Amino acid sequence: MDILQKLLKNDCFEQIKMIYNTDEKGVKPYTERLITLVKTYSTIFDDNDTEGIRIFSAPGRTEVGGNHTDHQRGCVLAAGVNLDIVAAVKPNDSDIIKIKSDGYDMICIDLKQLEQNKQEEGTTLSLVKGIAAYFMKLGYDIKGFNAVMTSNVLKGSGLSSSAAFEVLVGTILNGLYCNNEQSAVKIAQIGQYAENVYFGKPCGLMDQMASSVGSFVAIDFKDIQQPKIEQIPFDFAAVHHALCIVDTGGNHADLTPDYAAITAEMKSVAAFFGKEVLSELSENDIYQNISALRQKCGDRAILRAIHFFADSHKAVQEAEALKNNDFETFKKLVLSSGISSSTCLQNVYSTSNTQEQGLSLALALCQKILCDKGAYRVHGGGFAGTIQAFVPMELLDTFHNEMEAAFGKGKCYILSIRPVGGIEIA
Repeated sequence: MDILQKLLKNDCFEQIKMIYNTDEKGVKPYTERLITLVKTYSTIFDDNDTEGIRIFSAPGRTEVGGNHTDHQRGCVLAAGVNLDIVAAVKPNDSDIIKIKSDGYDMICIDLKQLEQNKQEEGTTLSLVKGIAAYFMKLGYDIKGFNAVMTSNVLKGSGLSSSAAFEVLVGTILNGLYCNNEQSAVKIAQIGQYAENVYFGKPCGLMDQMASSVGSFVAIDFKDIQQPKIEQIPFDFAAVHHALCIVDTGGNHADLTPDYAAITAEMKSVAAFFGKEVLSELSENDIYQNISALRQKCGDRAILRAIHFFADSHKAVQEAEALKNNDFETFKKLVLSSGISSSTCLQNVYSTSNTQEQGLSLALALCQKILCDKGAYRVHGGGFAGTIQAFVPMELLDTFHNEMEAAFGKGKCYILSIRPVGGIEIA
């Protein structure tokens, strides 16, 4: 039975329910989305034979703990969410990969021409080329396919749609031509390689790893070549909370210096001790040399270094709390992490525009609405954009309504933690 018939007969019901962490009523819109995707494939590629079409999915991700700790080779806690990119895919017996995504022109990749091209840096084409090239280096006989993709991963929300795309392409190739021999960890590393080498962006591994592995993922970056990765299969549905991402708006255009200053100041403290990154130091090194560091690096750099050690440690503690099914302790740690970001890391607003403090305002509203019943913190890089909150279900309507009253309709996204990463839906 082909995938369209399976979807029409609800044969994928239990898998869809599991993947999207939804109830029986919630399965229907996800199923309808996939049926529409298969029909769209038939229209775009003028192929009414749905036999052989396969569906793959990769989720967006959220950073839960470890704010600006990854670039100093510290610890983070991330998670896959129930927003994803899905693809209807069919091998095309050629050396050409064809991908049509919602709102974009079709891209075509010739598998005989996978060399790096500086002029293609920053393009989706370069990502696909890099991923395909890596699989070929592993010795696989990669062939072409046709794909139609659709995404509900929110752009600009810090949920990392680019990593989801990379993981999706890797999952497709792994499923079509590699007998699923490559692990979720390896697929994440392949995505990072494509983004670093072909796309030209020196990103870390957190985004790809959270999307590929799914659920909560604890990562220790101390050994950058072989980071320690642990999936934590926590039953998020059982704690009766929603994960909310609130988009406060704000202008990201002039924030590059703010982001760069965090890395530069943390590294300046490490350099004081002759080291490259803060993870090569101990926290005591900072406290025993504060006077000299104030003269050499400045107070804010010291505070950001203090945040690094505190938040890296909290990411580990958060993971342990989840492993122990202690969600109340987990929430307290999230709150503490958020305070550290606000007071020590200082990335809730830009000092170049102090009149715009949407993140601070959103966090103040969180405190008013949730009191001690939820948890909240800045989400992602900071300075503008989004905050994250774990909201008890009994307060969800109030939280959603008050946030949208403040920041606009459609600005509070109600999400859940997805238990799996990149996957084929069958």
